[in-house]
Amino acid sequence: MPQTDPVPWPPSLWAAVTPSAPDLPVLEGEQRADVVVIGAGFTGLSTALHLAEAGTDVLVVEAMAPGWGASGRNNGQVIPTLTRMNPDDLVARYGGAGERFAAMLGGSADLLFETVRRCDIAAEAEQTGWVQPAHSPGRMRIAETRVRQWERWGAPVELLDRMQMRNMMGSGYWHGGFWNRSGGHINPLALARGLAAAVLGRGGRICVRSPVLGFDRVEGNWIVRGARGTVRARALVLASNAYTGELAPALAPAVAREVVPVHSWQMATAPVDPVLRRTVIPGRQAMSDTHGDLYFARWDARDRLVTGGALILPVNAVERLQARIATRLARIWPQLGTVRFDYVWNGYIGMTPDYAPRFHELGPDAWGWTGCNGRAVSLAIAIGREFARLAGGTGTEQVALPFGPPTPLPLHGLLRRVAPLKLLEYRWRDAREIA
Repeated sequence: MPQTDPVPWPPSLWAAVTPSAPDLPVLEGEQRADVVVIGAGFTGLSTALHLAEAGTDVLVVEAMAPGWGASGRNNGQVIPTLTRMNPDDLVARYGGAGERFAAMLGGSADLLFETVRRCDIAAEAEQTGWVQPAHSPGRMRIAETRVRQWERWGAPVELLDRMQMRNMMGSGYWHGGFWNRSGGHINPLALARGLAAAVLGRGGRICVRSPVLGFDRVEGNWIVRGARGTVRARALVLASNAYTGELAPALAPAVAREVVPVHSWQMATAPVDPVLRRTVIPGRQAMSDTHGDLYFARWDARDRLVTGGALILPVNAVERLQARIATRLARIWPQLGTVRFDYVWNGYIGMTPDYAPRFHELGPDAWGWTGCNGRAVSLAIAIGREFARLAGGTGTEQVALPFGPPTPLPLHGLLRRVAPLKLLEYRWRDAREIA
């Protein structure tokens, strides 16, 4: 059914097909909680869910509505890896914390799908696996490295040769790649709204349309300030990710300037005939390949191919993107013929220079993170569980998050303006045999 919440939503596929969220209050007056969470995306809602299940009094404060940001606008691929860093990289950089982080990451997809089942969330969840095809022979080294390393961590991964990839994708475009069976895809907005309902059903509270203007430590508690109310809490979790500086610039400026918010464009075709659909990714896996200018696609529950792309210049973005991606799909899957896109939308992803997330202790009993780098669906659910453990008294040396101080990027405003030009480098590298 259509979205009817009193919040402006992008006209995405997910907003069109997902039942509306429950009516939720605005933050007003002086509220108290044991833990306050800023942001009702996947991280904030997962944190609140795990706390509520443990009997903790938790209040989530959201600037718009659950899933309004990146959590409700992404492609919905459940990917239990980072964009660039593999387990050995994590251990080399973070030591024991890297080992714990790698273990958490490897199990993050299973945690997401188990959470969906446990909470009976109608999120169109399909644990059919995630595939990363190699778009050139040299990129097979990426697949070989990832399979070799993740096998040591017990992940259900498999190296695929060119013929196996052809059969899995319904296309001879790629040269092989690898498959992680624990991945898959979901309707991300339905997952966010389902998590919100699960939080409420377990005694948690959520306030919406309440941008947090700032937070301070006062007399041993955290005071979160909104325009019409405050929250006093023992512990605090900042879970606003790429949108940290977008709706309230003074919220956490050092954290906001650690990432460059970049528009990620998503698109959904008209429904495809079921017979034809079975010739394109017949096993319904989620796919995102080794291009820097990423090629990605998955089916939704209504047999729409959900894909997307990126543009350097925003001029006539929707029209240009439709033409560009239609040409791409015809090259990869000529059996689709001429495709029509019924939905085109975008949202921010938070990119870091090294494609690694950032985790911070913001003060006594306060934690936060940013830097999803396009991999935050299952990762955010797992991070929320770790934040809940911290708020419950577990020490930072025991959780699976490698903490460090905020590292704001110099010339952040300029970086935001020139970030789309990074696509030129990606496309240059994509056309060459560079792993």
